[in-house]
Amino acid sequence: MKNEASQTLKLAFPIIIGELAQIALHLIDSAMVGAISYKQLAAAALVINAMNIPFVIGIGMTISVSQMVSLANGRQDAQLVSHYLFNGFCLCALTAVLISLTLVFGKDILHHLGQDPEVVTLAIPFMELMGLSIIPMLLFMTLKQFADGLEYTRTAMILSLAGMPINILLNWLLIYGNWGFPRLELLGAGWATLITRSIIFFALAAVILKHKTFRKYIAVSSNQWKLKAKTWRELLHIGVPSSLQIGMEAGAFAVSGILIGTIGAIAQAAHQIALSSASFTFMVSMGLAQAGSIRVSNALGRSDWAKIFVIGKSTILTALIYGVFCAISFAVLRNVIPRGFNDNFEVLQMAALLLLFAAIFQISDSTQAIGAGLLRGIKDVKVPTFLIGIAYWVIGLPVGYLLAFRFEMGAVGMWLGLIIGLTLASVFLITRFLKMTRRNIQAQESGLNL
Repeated sequence: MKNEASQTLKLAFPIIIGELAQIALHLIDSAMVGAISYKQLAAAALVINAMNIPFVIGIGMTISVSQMVSLANGRQDAQLVSHYLFNGFCLCALTAVLISLTLVFGKDILHHLGQDPEVVTLAIPFMELMGLSIIPMLLFMTLKQFADGLEYTRTAMILSLAGMPINILLNWLLIYGNWGFPRLELLGAGWATLITRSIIFFALAAVILKHKTFRKYIAVSSNQWKLKAKTWRELLHIGVPSSLQIGMEAGAFAVSGILIGTIGAIAQAAHQIALSSASFTFMVSMGLAQAGSIRVSNALGRSDWAKIFVIGKSTILTALIYGVFCAISFAVLRNVIPRGFNDNFEVLQMAALLLLFAAIFQISDSTQAIGAGLLRGIKDVKVPTFLIGIAYWVIGLPVGYLLAFRFEMGAVGMWLGLIIGLTLASVFLITRFLKMTRRNIQAQESGLNL
């Protein structure tokens, strides 16, 4: 099992670095915008919360590409891999455009969420630019999922890292108006994000089309790059439930953020600091989940259920150890981390308190991500989607709302609800994966004995 954990970590490492680089861009934006004022930070938080659900739904759709590509790769079928690349890219491109248009033309919804009017005024133009940036970002993610599905994970990692200094420079120029550029403040962060995401998408597309590593998949494009309804159904079978799963979790956090925003801008800013920090550590869990899912899907292509069980068990154990490490780190550094975002005393005080609650759910947050990823790897997506819905939306979020507003616990109450939802999701998903793998191993052994 130690060897399996090592192999999964080896595959996960570049994915994790790439994921951390992407979330680091949000943290950098928050820190650079927060240096202007906490209202600007609250406006950025409002937009991120409002667009988070449709954005992660798009990311869920891109996951279908890595799942189907890794399955075809397990069967050593290069032609089928190429076919899934083309159809997956077209499906995700359509999804990206629809999400972007929805966000750009639906920006006025921010006026109806009970937020601080000044915060909303700052947020509206930022929402437009962030909505447009969804297109290059999801296209980049689609190509990244293709490469990850083949276990070529370094290229996307390098490009994600390269995007960081580009984004920082553009932020410095456009947020603060350096070197003669206009001082655009929050709007400057939006332009920087759009430009950076476009650059890394075109760079990854050029690599996949031209590099010798991917040549055998591009070479058969004349035969395999054809749209097929059957292929879209296969992709949607994975993509839609994956989108719903990620969307329901992200949605619970987004709705909680919007509800906290009705308390006031200080609570919203503090929530954004704690949530951004938790999101950063969660990216490691996402990368680990993606690697475990790819390895499990590859083993599924060979119908090797014993291998699937060992990969899954070792990945769950790794996630558990990582979650404990993050919990300790958050608890120890709870008064230090917020200072990197803002200097308002009330914001810092509340953020430090919320980071204690973020520490509590680190273990369940990490393990539930692994459970969902492993189940996607064995193509079990419908029941897990139902279980996630119960954990977050039937239990976690309503309990959080009651604690926050009926029992007047404020932001703390919402975070307690999130802890309950994450813990239940973790228990539900991991239990299901272990049961399903054991059942299939027993079925295979019975068949061999016969």
